[in-house]
Amino acid sequence: MHWLQDTLLGTVALTVGILAVASVGFLMLTGRVNIRYGATVIGGCFILFGASSIVAGIQSAASGGGAEAPALPIAQAPPVVIPPQPPRDPYAGASLPPQR
Repeated sequence: MHWLQDTLLGTVALTVGILAVASVGFLMLTGRVNIRYGATVIGGCFILFGASSIVAGIQSAASGGGAEAPALPIAQAPPVVIPPQPPRDPYAGASLPPQR
């Protein structure tokens, strides 16, 4: 069973998946394939290569052994207040003679 998994998810399959995503992306870029079909191919590659992680997550959630994420401390920084600046016209005064 491990041999079959390694064959289906090994280097050859990864190369074929990369070529499929690249070719479908190029066809979508040139307008030859609609976005729905392209998203289906790309989503299928994500599901195929992420299947072991997806199953492990489902099994962990079903067994109730999921580890709780530790609470992260929230830094209470004072808000930065930037004073409003008057609008500046870079061309104002360009055609006026210099004042003495």
